[in-house]
Amino acid sequence: MPATLLTRVKGKLFIHSRRKSAHALDGAYASLFHGRSLDFQDLRRYEHGDDIRDIDWRATARLSSLLVKRSRATRMHTVLFAVCTGSEMAALAPDERPKSELAIMAVGALGLLAARHGDDVSVLRGDASGVRRTPPRRSEGALEHALRAIQRESTRDGPPSDRGAMLRAIARTVSKRAILVIVTDEAPLTADDERTLRRLRAQHDVLWVTVRDADPVLAERARGERRDSSTGWAVPAFLHGDADVVADLSAARAAEDAHRARVLAALEISTAEVSTHDDAVPALLGMLNARRAAHAGR
Repeated sequence: MPATLLTRVKGKLFIHSRRKSAHALDGAYASLFHGRSLDFQDLRRYEHGDDIRDIDWRATARLSSLLVKRSRATRMHTVLFAVCTGSEMAALAPDERPKSELAIMAVGALGLLAARHGDDVSVLRGDASGVRRTPPRRSEGALEHALRAIQRESTRDGPPSDRGAMLRAIARTVSKRAILVIVTDEAPLTADDERTLRRLRAQHDVLWVTVRDADPVLAERARGERRDSSTGWAVPAFLHGDADVVADLSAARAAEDAHRARVLAALEISTAEVSTHDDAVPALLGMLNARRAAHAGR
């Protein structure tokens, strides 16, 4: 029986839970939430990464062991993943694998943490053909189904990607407050994107995950072929290894990255960039931990 997409995601999460602790992953995920709506459940020993505000000092003094209060959430959340699909997401990431695979890794990892906490998970996919959404669910089976839909709808012969239409559809149709996780590639942010993001940020808690593109022109002579995912145009072989071309493309890319970073920072949208399957989980956990540190400082 072939491995499920979630099995591959769990493999990456397991590596990092071994290096830190399973509770460290939970603590990072909990940073998504402002404030607390929790009921006391029981006590357990303190682990690295726990929030010091959860320490029960009376129980610690009584038993001479550092203990934290474990609680049960009384208010569940809806985590809505908005994932770009279409032909552009079938193009290559820096690890020479389709960008859709990294999108699946990001949605799978954060979706598993959400389901583990009992939160509703819904996945919205969008391209030029329209927007489709799975209903909110808390099961791994529903998450696997959504991941397979992302995979199925991200093919080279599919419709073009259309991030702007996807964002506008969310602004029109999603009225309930949610934790909105936008998973997209590094296509430049347009003025229309910025306007829509301001609307979304006013209503939702927004996170942004950028799936990086492979370099269209390589610093060394290419052995394989590079093609534009939208037009099918093949990059001429003589351009690979051309220092001037590589420098110009790098400068243009850096300028687009800087613009995106400025816009998202101004809107206080947390961000992560994923380039390979090895850096995806650390990048996502880094984003969550940065949110926790920011919230603790408020």
